[in-house]
Amino acid sequence: MLLCKVTGTIVSTQKNDNLTGQKILIVHPVDLNYDLTGNIDMLAIDFANAGVGDVVMVIQEGDAMQQLLGRKDLPVHTGIIAVVDNIYIPTNG
Repeated sequence: MLLCKVTGTIVSTQKNDNLTGQKILIVHPVDLNYDLTGNIDMLAIDFANAGVGDVVMVIQEGDAMQQLLGRKDLPVHTGIIAVVDNIYIPTNG
């Protein structure tokens, strides 16, 4: 799983019929301080009703996506599975 920030949306006039009704968002990995890391944006199917600016948990695994979509014949690799409300990291002492 990856921690990412939603940086944009994709509007598509045509897409695979099996993805009709699925929202596609642009996500970018972040560190634990929510700062963008790396230089790669990804497209992800939204299963968590996320929006631009949200910090989200993203999976990148074809089999998991096939299970979420209930289909094995779709070429989908990345999905948003949760909106992150807070990160708590305990400190010693």
